[in-house]
Amino acid sequence: VGLVPGAGGTQRLPRLTGVPFAAAMIAEGRVIGAPEAHRAGILDLLADDPLTAALDVPLGEPPVIPPPEDSEAVRKEARRRLPGQTAPLRAIDLVEAAARLPLAEGLALERVAYLEAKGSEQAAALSHIHRAERAAQAPRADLPAPAPVATAIVVGGGTMGAGIAYALAGVGVHVTTVETGDDAVARARANIGSLYAEAVKRGKATQDAADQAMAGRHAFRAGYDGLPPADIAIEAAFEDMAVKHTIFAALDRALPETAILATNTSYLDVNAIFQGLRNPGRLLGLHFFAPAHVMKLVEVIRAQATSPATLATALGLATRLGKIAVQAGVCDGFIGNRILTRYRQTTDILLIEGATPAGVDAAMEGFGMAMGPYAVQDLSGLDIAFANRRRKGLRDRPGIRYVPIADRMVEDLKRLGRKTGAGWHDYDGPARRPAPVVEALVAACSAEAGITRRVIAPDEIRDQALLAMIEEGLHILEEGIARRPADIDVVLVNGYGFPRWRGGPMWQADVLGLEAVLGRLTALAARDPLSWRVPPLLVRLIVGGGTLGSLN
Repeated sequence: VGLVPGAGGTQRLPRLTGVPFAAAMIAEGRVIGAPEAHRAGILDLLADDPLTAALDVPLGEPPVIPPPEDSEAVRKEARRRLPGQTAPLRAIDLVEAAARLPLAEGLALERVAYLEAKGSEQAAALSHIHRAERAAQAPRADLPAPAPVATAIVVGGGTMGAGIAYALAGVGVHVTTVETGDDAVARARANIGSLYAEAVKRGKATQDAADQAMAGRHAFRAGYDGLPPADIAIEAAFEDMAVKHTIFAALDRALPETAILATNTSYLDVNAIFQGLRNPGRLLGLHFFAPAHVMKLVEVIRAQATSPATLATALGLATRLGKIAVQAGVCDGFIGNRILTRYRQTTDILLIEGATPAGVDAAMEGFGMAMGPYAVQDLSGLDIAFANRRRKGLRDRPGIRYVPIADRMVEDLKRLGRKTGAGWHDYDGPARRPAPVVEALVAACSAEAGITRRVIAPDEIRDQALLAMIEEGLHILEEGIARRPADIDVVLVNGYGFPRWRGGPMWQADVLGLEAVLGRLTALAARDPLSWRVPPLLVRLIVGGGTLGSLN
């Protein structure tokens, strides 16, 4: 939460364990068990009856201050795990100071650092997102108790389906993975098996445990005939409405009408997917994020007829999986992908007006995003967003500002991202560099649109990208797609690489000040009314003297 220990922890712990262990434990916020604490020197004694045994433990001498030790490896790990955050690095400095300062001086130094951290913008933002995540995971008083889930069906054994099946089996659910034929079943089995192999390789599981889980909690089936009864069935197939209609019609026939049916769609209309099925109260969306067994976020999409009992069971299952579940309503892209789409549209406009893909990515990574928007597209594949734009008919849709660059990247240049070795950037292994052919295409699109390109500074890129997320978030709240502003922040931080230490776009709107946000959006809407709108909710909050935080 953006703080350093404030009761002497940075000075006392390294005197017991040495600097590297203490620096890593504090900087990473690690929670350890008693045996590890005993080995590290934190505990004097492990005993079945510690109160009685402790009477015989002599008081030790004051701990000897260890010699200074290099903590650069710990700093590097802290930067990797908690990028952009200042408190972990400051805590490591304090731990190192314990090796050279008398205890009293070290404690005084820690006190100053604690008070500085306590009053920082980072601590406020991190505390906000921490509270928002806890609120998202808390039991809902407006819903019944969740029903138990012991059996599940997952349709599709590709990357997403395999991850979902693996995660379910990991909490004791028996999973039947359904595929279209024997070859696809073999691929699904191999995909899930590779996840267990990776867990063994990383020391997360023993080979025996992996073998037992694979044999005891997984079954595979080609087609829908003779499916076992299941508490829930989750579809994780290709993002195509006709495909999903076919799958759910088959599941509706094969399973009892008490089984919850869930779609993992990222964009499609959940209500349309389920049209014509029995017992619509048991239908909803469960939008996992890839890789599903790693990513903590799940958007739980409440369809038009989803019952409170179904919603409660889905939220309970997500919590059991160790996920942060955020309820969302039905719209194109729900919360996260809808904001992502708006973010990308805004950076595409900046592109055609004068920015470059490398410049946009550098600006947003400087803001703290895990990756810039064009690097992300290269990683996921440009053909995925291309197919979504074609589905939505953006090229011919009236009332929007269509920028053709992204479509022509696919149609003209055939650059699909890292999987083809070239996308918005050129790649030499993991390293990326600007692509002259892409910059030439961008310049050509500007000329064809009659736009005189201009230099766009990183601050303007960051400002407009953040404002686009804020504006779209306000529309999402206005429409009731999100229950509260904090939920939007949780989605963006946990699913889309928004910097945790900035709290999320809705938090940032309050930090900037709603009147300042209104002024900027008004100016942008006057200059480009096809791309920008002033949300009525923003005006109402300002008139009423409220904040977005007040809506949480």
